[in-house]
Amino acid sequence: MPVKFGFSQVIVDRETKRKVVKHEYMKQKTTQELIDYINEGQKPKLKRKCRVELDRRGVKLVWKKKELDI
Repeated sequence: MPVKFGFSQVIVDRETKRKVVKHEYMKQKTTQELIDYINEGQKPKLKRKCRVELDRRGVKLVWKKKELDI
């Protein structure tokens, strides 16, 4: 089963009352979206999933230390 990025959503068509489940997978996200989430996200488990996905795509991450302005 593919790795999920977010929650699954159930979308109901109001005319026909049919339900469609929409999933949000890692492989659907762009590389820039994954990098932005690593930098700004709050959940360590999801950050790890993003790093694994970027590694699978062959993207090399370069870590830089933040400089403090005093």
